[in-house]
Amino acid sequence: MSKIHLVSGGCGFVGRNMVRRLLNTTQDKVFMIDDLSIGRHPSEWFEGYEAEKLDDIEVIGAEKRLYFWKGDFRNLLFYMRENPRYIQDRYHIDFDRFSDVFHFAAIVGGRMKIEGDPMIVALDLSIDAEFFFWVTQHKPERVLYPSSSAAYPVSLQSTDYAIALSEGDIDFNKNLGTPDMTYGWSKLTGEFLAQIAAKHYGVRVVCIRPFSGYGEDQELSYPVPAIAARAAGKEDPFEVWGSGKQGRDFVHIDDVIDFIFILMDQITDGSAYNIGSGKLTSFLELIEIFGEIAGYKPTVKPLLDKPVGVHSRYANMEYVTNKFGWTPKISVREGMERVYNKQVERIHREQK
Repeated sequence: MSKIHLVSGGCGFVGRNMVRRLLNTTQDKVFMIDDLSIGRHPSEWFEGYEAEKLDDIEVIGAEKRLYFWKGDFRNLLFYMRENPRYIQDRYHIDFDRFSDVFHFAAIVGGRMKIEGDPMIVALDLSIDAEFFFWVTQHKPERVLYPSSSAAYPVSLQSTDYAIALSEGDIDFNKNLGTPDMTYGWSKLTGEFLAQIAAKHYGVRVVCIRPFSGYGEDQELSYPVPAIAARAAGKEDPFEVWGSGKQGRDFVHIDDVIDFIFILMDQITDGSAYNIGSGKLTSFLELIEIFGEIAGYKPTVKPLLDKPVGVHSRYANMEYVTNKFGWTPKISVREGMERVYNKQVERIHREQK
Protein backbone atom coordinates (compact mmCIF):
# COMPACT_ATOMS: atom_id res chain seq x y z
CA MET A 1 0.00 0.00 0.00
CA SER A 2 1.49 3.35 -1.06
CA LYS A 3 1.85 6.18 1.42
CA ILE A 4 -0.49 9.14 1.31
CA HIS A 5 0.28 12.50 2.88
CA LEU A 6 -2.13 15.28 3.83
CA VAL A 7 -1.37 18.93 3.11
CA SER A 8 -3.85 21.46 4.41
CA GLY A 9 -3.60 24.88 2.80
CA GLY A 10 -1.93 23.09 -0.10
CA CYS A 11 -2.59 25.82 -2.67
CA GLY A 12 -0.96 28.61 -0.68
CA PHE A 13 2.65 29.67 -1.16
CA VAL A 14 4.26 27.25 1.31
CA GLY A 15 1.69 24.52 0.73
CA ARG A 16 2.09 24.27 -3.03
CA ASN A 17 5.88 24.25 -2.70
CA MET A 18 5.56 21.36 -0.25
CA VAL A 19 3.14 19.51 -2.55
CA ARG A 20 5.57 19.83 -5.47
CA ARG A 21 8.45 18.63 -3.31
CA LEU A 22 6.53 15.55 -2.17
CA LEU A 23 5.46 14.63 -5.69
CA ASN A 24 8.93 15.24 -7.16
CA THR A 25 10.94 13.35 -4.54
CA THR A 26 8.66 10.42 -3.67
CA GLN A 27 6.23 8.04 -5.34
CA ASP A 28 3.65 8.77 -2.67
CA LYS A 29 0.18 10.23 -3.01
CA VAL A 30 -0.90 13.61 -1.62
CA PHE A 31 -4.33 14.66 -0.41
CA MET A 32 -4.52 18.46 -0.56
CA ILE A 33 -7.12 20.79 0.96
CA ASP A 34 -7.62 24.50 0.27
CA ASP A 35 -10.60 26.84 0.10
CA LEU A 36 -8.75 29.08 -2.42
CA SER A 37 -9.49 32.20 -0.37
CA ILE A 38 -5.78 32.96 -0.61
CA GLY A 39 -4.26 30.03 -2.49
CA ARG A 40 -4.28 29.51 -6.24
CA HIS A 41 -6.05 26.68 -8.05
CA PRO A 42 -3.69 23.89 -9.15
CA SER A 43 -4.38 24.72 -12.79
CA GLU A 44 -2.28 27.86 -12.21
CA TRP A 45 0.80 26.18 -10.73
CA PHE A 46 0.79 22.40 -11.27
CA GLU A 47 3.04 21.63 -14.23
CA GLY A 48 1.21 19.67 -16.91
CA TYR A 49 -2.11 20.17 -15.14
CA GLU A 50 -4.82 17.71 -16.10
CA ALA A 51 -7.58 16.54 -13.80
CA GLU A 52 -10.63 14.37 -13.56
CA LYS A 53 -13.50 14.67 -11.11
CA LEU A 54 -14.03 12.01 -8.47
CA ASP A 55 -17.21 12.94 -6.65
CA ASP A 56 -16.35 16.43 -5.30
CA ILE A 57 -12.56 16.21 -5.54
CA GLU A 58 -10.10 16.56 -8.40
CA VAL A 59 -7.58 13.84 -9.17
CA ILE A 60 -4.66 15.71 -10.71
CA GLY A 61 -1.76 14.70 -12.94
CA ALA A 62 -1.06 11.86 -15.35
CA GLU A 63 -0.01 9.61 -12.48
CA LYS A 64 -3.13 10.51 -10.47
CA ARG A 65 -1.15 10.97 -7.26
CA LEU A 66 -2.59 14.35 -6.23
CA TYR A 67 -6.09 14.70 -4.81
CA PHE A 68 -7.58 18.17 -4.33
CA TRP A 69 -10.53 18.84 -2.01
CA LYS A 70 -11.77 22.44 -2.28
CA GLY A 71 -13.26 23.81 0.90
CA ASP A 72 -12.78 24.96 4.46
CA PHE A 73 -10.45 22.51 6.21
CA ARG A 74 -12.64 22.68 9.32
CA ASN A 75 -15.52 21.16 7.34
CA LEU A 76 -13.39 18.20 6.27
CA LEU A 77 -12.17 17.78 9.85
CA PHE A 78 -15.81 17.65 10.96
CA TYR A 79 -16.63 14.98 8.37
CA MET A 80 -13.63 12.93 9.49
CA ARG A 81 -14.61 13.35 13.13
CA GLU A 82 -18.10 12.02 12.35
CA ASN A 83 -16.63 9.18 10.26
CA PRO A 84 -12.90 8.51 10.71
CA ARG A 85 -12.87 6.73 7.33
CA TYR A 86 -14.74 9.50 5.51
CA ILE A 87 -12.07 9.97 2.82
CA GLN A 88 -11.51 6.25 2.29
CA ASP A 89 -15.23 5.47 2.09
CA ARG A 90 -16.36 8.42 -0.03
CA TYR A 91 -13.50 8.49 -2.52
CA HIS A 92 -12.46 4.82 -2.40
CA ILE A 93 -8.84 5.65 -1.59
CA ASP A 94 -7.10 2.69 0.03
CA PHE A 95 -5.06 3.65 3.11
CA ASP A 96 -5.15 3.07 6.86
CA ARG A 97 -3.90 6.46 8.04
CA PHE A 98 -2.05 9.45 6.65
CA SER A 99 1.73 9.22 6.74
CA ASP A 100 2.94 12.82 7.00
CA VAL A 101 0.50 15.63 7.78
CA PHE A 102 1.52 19.20 6.93
CA HIS A 103 -0.84 21.77 8.41
CA PHE A 104 -0.53 25.00 6.41
CA ALA A 105 -4.23 25.94 6.46
CA ALA A 106 -4.53 29.37 8.07
CA ILE A 107 -5.96 32.81 7.55
CA VAL A 108 -2.81 34.70 6.62
CA GLY A 109 -1.74 37.79 4.76
CA GLY A 110 0.64 40.67 4.84
CA ARG A 111 0.86 43.41 7.43
CA MET A 112 -2.36 44.98 6.16
CA LYS A 113 -4.32 41.81 7.04
CA ILE A 114 -2.59 41.24 10.40
CA GLU A 115 -3.24 44.77 11.63
CA GLY A 116 -6.24 45.69 9.49
CA ASP A 117 -8.47 42.69 10.27
CA PRO A 118 -7.08 40.99 13.38
CA MET A 119 -10.33 39.27 14.37
CA ILE A 120 -10.61 37.29 11.16
CA VAL A 121 -6.99 36.21 11.65
CA ALA A 122 -8.03 34.99 15.12
CA LEU A 123 -10.13 32.32 13.40
CA ASP A 124 -6.83 30.44 13.04
CA LEU A 125 -7.43 29.43 16.67
CA SER A 126 -10.50 27.46 15.65
CA ILE A 127 -8.73 25.86 12.68
CA ASP A 128 -5.82 24.69 14.85
CA ALA A 129 -8.02 23.45 17.70
CA GLU A 130 -10.07 21.32 15.29
CA PHE A 131 -6.87 20.11 13.62
CA PHE A 132 -5.12 18.96 16.78
CA PHE A 133 -8.26 17.28 18.09
CA TRP A 134 -8.45 15.28 14.85
CA VAL A 135 -4.73 14.50 14.94
CA THR A 136 -5.03 12.95 18.41
CA GLN A 137 -7.78 10.66 17.11
CA HIS A 138 -6.30 9.81 13.70
CA LYS A 139 -2.68 9.34 14.87
CA PRO A 140 -0.80 9.98 11.59
CA GLU A 141 2.80 8.86 11.40
CA ARG A 142 4.23 12.40 11.65
CA VAL A 143 2.84 15.95 11.92
CA LEU A 144 4.29 19.34 11.01
CA TYR A 145 2.84 22.42 12.67
CA PRO A 146 4.09 25.69 11.15
CA SER A 147 4.20 28.30 13.85
CA SER A 148 5.75 31.68 13.09
CA SER A 149 8.38 34.14 14.22
CA ALA A 150 5.33 36.28 15.10
CA ALA A 151 4.96 34.07 18.19
CA TYR A 152 7.99 35.76 19.77
CA PRO A 153 7.44 38.60 22.28
CA VAL A 154 7.21 41.93 20.50
CA SER A 155 9.11 43.50 23.42
CA LEU A 156 12.26 41.86 22.01
CA GLN A 157 11.77 43.43 18.58
CA SER A 158 11.63 47.18 19.20
CA THR A 159 13.88 49.98 17.98
CA ASP A 160 15.44 50.16 21.44
CA TYR A 161 15.75 46.43 22.15
CA ALA A 162 16.19 44.28 19.06
CA ILE A 163 17.96 40.95 19.45
CA ALA A 164 18.35 37.75 17.48
CA LEU A 165 15.39 35.69 18.66
CA SER A 166 16.24 32.34 20.24
CA GLU A 167 14.03 29.29 20.76
CA GLY A 168 14.33 29.76 24.52
CA ASP A 169 12.68 33.18 24.35
CA ILE A 170 9.40 31.27 24.36
CA ASP A 171 9.06 29.06 27.45
CA PHE A 172 5.64 27.72 28.40
CA ASN A 173 6.87 27.01 31.93
CA LYS A 174 7.55 30.69 32.56
CA ASN A 175 5.73 33.96 31.99
CA LEU A 176 5.20 34.46 28.28
CA GLY A 177 5.68 37.78 26.53
CA THR A 178 3.10 39.26 24.20
CA PRO A 179 3.32 37.94 20.61
CA ASP A 180 2.48 39.88 17.46
CA MET A 181 -1.27 40.56 17.26
CA THR A 182 -3.86 37.77 16.95
CA TYR A 183 -1.67 36.02 14.36
CA GLY A 184 1.14 35.63 16.89
CA TRP A 185 -1.25 34.52 19.63
CA SER A 186 -2.80 31.85 17.41
CA LYS A 187 0.60 30.45 16.47
CA LEU A 188 1.77 30.47 20.08
CA THR A 189 -1.38 28.58 21.06
CA GLY A 190 -0.80 26.11 18.23
CA GLU A 191 2.67 25.36 19.59
CA PHE A 192 1.16 24.64 23.00
CA LEU A 193 -1.42 22.30 21.44
CA ALA A 194 1.39 20.51 19.58
CA GLN A 195 3.18 19.83 22.85
CA ILE A 196 -0.07 18.58 24.42
CA ALA A 197 -0.66 16.27 21.44
CA ALA A 198 2.84 14.84 21.76
CA LYS A 199 2.95 14.48 25.54
CA HIS A 200 -0.59 13.31 26.28
CA TYR A 201 -1.56 11.51 23.06
CA GLY A 202 1.72 10.17 21.70
CA VAL A 203 1.50 12.10 18.44
CA ARG A 204 4.86 12.57 16.69
CA VAL A 205 4.88 16.31 15.94
CA VAL A 206 7.37 19.12 15.38
CA CYS A 207 6.84 22.88 15.11
CA ILE A 208 8.76 25.38 13.01
CA ARG A 209 9.16 29.11 13.47
CA PRO A 210 9.93 30.35 9.98
CA PHE A 211 10.95 33.97 9.66
CA SER A 212 10.32 35.92 6.44
CA GLY A 213 9.96 33.15 3.91
CA TYR A 214 9.91 34.09 0.25
CA GLY A 215 10.27 32.55 -3.19
CA GLU A 216 9.74 32.90 -6.89
CA ASP A 217 6.03 32.07 -6.94
CA GLN A 218 4.95 34.05 -3.88
CA GLU A 219 1.92 36.30 -4.28
CA LEU A 220 2.42 39.99 -4.97
CA SER A 221 0.61 40.84 -1.73
CA TYR A 222 3.86 39.95 0.05
CA PRO A 223 6.74 42.43 0.22
CA VAL A 224 9.57 40.58 -1.54
CA PRO A 225 7.82 39.86 -4.87
CA ALA A 226 6.05 43.23 -4.72
CA ILE A 227 9.35 45.10 -4.33
CA ALA A 228 10.94 42.94 -7.03
CA ALA A 229 8.12 43.73 -9.46
CA ARG A 230 8.39 47.46 -8.81
CA ALA A 231 12.16 47.33 -9.30
CA ALA A 232 11.64 45.48 -12.58
CA GLY A 233 9.42 48.39 -13.62
CA LYS A 234 12.16 50.88 -12.59
CA GLU A 235 9.92 52.63 -10.05
CA ASP A 236 11.44 55.96 -9.04
CA PRO A 237 10.83 57.36 -6.50
CA PHE A 238 10.55 53.99 -4.80
CA GLU A 239 7.86 53.92 -2.12
CA VAL A 240 8.50 52.00 1.09
CA TRP A 241 6.16 51.44 4.02
CA GLY A 242 7.40 53.26 7.11
CA SER A 243 10.97 54.51 7.20
CA GLY A 244 12.30 51.38 5.51
CA LYS A 245 14.73 50.89 8.38
CA GLN A 246 12.63 48.09 9.82
CA GLY A 247 14.32 44.74 9.16
CA ARG A 248 13.45 41.09 8.63
CA ASP A 249 15.23 37.75 8.31
CA PHE A 250 14.61 36.54 4.75
CA VAL A 251 14.84 32.81 4.06
CA HIS A 252 14.09 31.08 0.75
CA ILE A 253 11.23 28.58 0.62
CA ASP A 254 13.53 25.81 -0.70
CA ASP A 255 15.67 26.10 2.43
CA VAL A 256 12.56 26.10 4.62
CA ILE A 257 11.33 22.83 3.13
CA ASP A 258 14.78 21.22 3.30
CA PHE A 259 14.94 21.84 7.02
CA ILE A 260 11.34 20.74 7.62
CA PHE A 261 12.22 17.18 6.58
CA ILE A 262 15.34 17.14 8.75
CA LEU A 263 13.21 18.14 11.73
CA MET A 264 10.45 15.63 11.01
CA ASP A 265 13.02 12.85 10.91
CA GLN A 266 14.45 13.74 14.31
CA ILE A 267 11.93 15.63 16.48
CA THR A 268 8.78 14.12 17.96
CA ASP A 269 7.88 16.08 21.10
CA GLY A 270 6.19 19.17 19.65
CA SER A 271 9.14 21.47 20.25
CA ALA A 272 9.73 24.43 17.92
CA TYR A 273 12.76 25.49 15.91
CA ASN A 274 13.77 28.64 14.07
CA ILE A 275 14.13 28.64 10.30
CA GLY A 276 15.95 31.75 9.14
CA SER A 277 19.26 33.06 7.90
CA GLY A 278 20.28 34.66 11.18
CA LYS A 279 20.81 37.95 9.32
CA LEU A 280 18.82 41.16 9.55
CA THR A 281 18.05 42.90 6.24
CA SER A 282 16.22 46.22 6.25
CA PHE A 283 13.73 47.12 3.58
CA LEU A 284 16.04 49.93 2.51
CA GLU A 285 18.75 47.32 1.95
CA LEU A 286 16.27 45.12 0.09
CA ILE A 287 15.40 47.99 -2.26
CA GLU A 288 19.10 48.58 -2.80
CA ILE A 289 19.66 44.93 -3.70
CA PHE A 290 16.82 44.93 -6.21
CA GLY A 291 18.00 48.27 -7.61
CA GLU A 292 21.45 46.79 -8.22
CA ILE A 293 19.93 43.75 -9.91
CA ALA A 294 17.72 46.01 -12.06
CA GLY A 295 20.64 48.33 -12.85
CA TYR A 296 19.46 51.60 -11.31
CA LYS A 297 19.48 53.51 -8.01
CA PRO A 298 16.06 54.91 -7.14
CA THR A 299 15.20 57.64 -4.68
CA VAL A 300 13.36 56.14 -1.73
CA LYS A 301 10.07 57.71 -0.62
CA PRO A 302 8.96 56.70 2.92
CA LEU A 303 5.23 56.19 3.54
CA LEU A 304 4.98 56.84 7.25
CA ASP A 305 1.21 56.26 7.44
CA LYS A 306 1.45 52.59 6.44
CA PRO A 307 1.52 49.66 8.92
CA VAL A 308 5.04 48.32 9.46
CA GLY A 309 4.82 45.83 12.33
CA VAL A 310 7.74 45.28 14.70
CA HIS A 311 10.96 47.13 13.96
CA SER A 312 13.40 44.22 13.81
CA ARG A 313 12.76 40.48 13.62
CA TYR A 314 15.56 38.01 12.97
CA ALA A 315 16.58 34.55 14.12
CA ASN A 316 19.36 33.33 16.32
CA MET A 317 20.33 30.18 14.40
CA GLU A 318 23.08 28.97 16.75
CA TYR A 319 20.93 26.30 18.41
CA VAL A 320 19.76 24.90 15.08
CA THR A 321 23.26 24.93 13.59
CA ASN A 322 24.79 23.22 16.62
CA LYS A 323 22.04 20.63 17.01
CA PHE A 324 21.40 19.75 13.37
CA GLY A 325 24.35 21.18 11.44
CA TRP A 326 21.91 23.04 9.19
CA THR A 327 22.34 26.41 7.55
CA PRO A 328 20.48 27.90 4.56
CA LYS A 329 22.03 27.19 1.16
CA ILE A 330 20.52 30.13 -0.73
CA SER A 331 21.94 33.57 0.04
CA VAL A 332 19.71 36.62 0.17
CA ARG A 333 21.30 37.98 -3.01
CA GLU A 334 20.82 34.73 -4.96
CA GLY A 335 17.26 34.32 -3.74
CA MET A 336 16.31 37.88 -4.61
CA GLU A 337 17.78 37.48 -8.11
CA ARG A 338 15.56 34.44 -8.61
CA VAL A 339 12.50 36.41 -7.51
CA TYR A 340 13.43 39.38 -9.69
CA ASN A 341 13.92 37.20 -12.79
CA LYS A 342 10.55 35.55 -12.23
CA GLN A 343 8.84 38.94 -11.99
CA VAL A 344 10.54 40.08 -15.20
CA GLU A 345 9.22 36.94 -16.93
CA ARG A 346 5.72 37.63 -15.60
CA ILE A 347 5.76 41.24 -16.78
CA HIS A 348 6.93 40.22 -20.26
CA ARG A 349 4.16 37.61 -20.50
CA GLU A 350 1.51 40.14 -19.52
CA GLN A 351 2.79 42.68 -22.06
CA LYS A 352 2.47 40.28 -24.99
